[in-house]
Amino acid sequence: MKLFPTDSFSTQTGKVLEIDFLVHASLIFKFGNRVIYVDPTCRLCDFSDFEKADFIFFTHHHSDHFDLAAIEQLSKEDTTIVCTKTVVYAIPNRADLDIEIMNNWDSISFRKGMTVDAVPAYNYVMREQYHPQGRDNGYIFTFDGLKVYVAGDTEDVPAIHKLAEKAIDIAFLPVDQPFTMTVKQVCNAANIIKPKIFYPYHIGQTNEFTDLEQLSAAFAEKNIELRLRFQP
Repeated sequence: MKLFPTDSFSTQTGKVLEIDFLVHASLIFKFGNRVIYVDPTCRLCDFSDFEKADFIFFTHHHSDHFDLAAIEQLSKEDTTIVCTKTVVYAIPNRADLDIEIMNNWDSISFRKGMTVDAVPAYNYVMREQYHPQGRDNGYIFTFDGLKVYVAGDTEDVPAIHKLAEKAIDIAFLPVDQPFTMTVKQVCNAANIIKPKIFYPYHIGQTNEFTDLEQLSAAFAEKNIELRLRFQP
């Protein structure tokens, strides 16, 4: 029995990408015979019975996006961890692991048709000390031409104007002040990026309520499909 919802998408040549929506900011991408985790953390989910990972991506080192237990539970002999420098520093015995460090604007082409671009993720209006510029990543995954943007913890920063050129198909954007974006900010970000499908995530994990009705109303007349899979 599946515990979490799944959406499926066709790529340019008819291949299938499956996305499993876990909790908060954790996702699983299944493409071909590969299983790719983004920001798994055992603080929010028990991964002991999950499929092992071919790749584990971490946007940054905060405990709602990263923890060592998830790496232990999900890793196999040939698992690759892709992350920021601050995540690497948080991993003991890292010499025993296959780790790729990505900085903002780095791009890596992995085997079998997957390319990943690291893009800036940071705060500039509130709580800049929690997500300073230049440290954390969002990721744009390209699966056989299908582009999926996972923003990480960010606001509608000036750097997202460059993403308008990327032809994003699917965007995961956080809506969770005071740590990420307000409804107004995420609307601005979506208007700039113009994804075909927008998934709000990292929703309402603080004392400040994320107004999903306001969010739905804001996108009712946009040429962007809003899909709600994560709940506060």
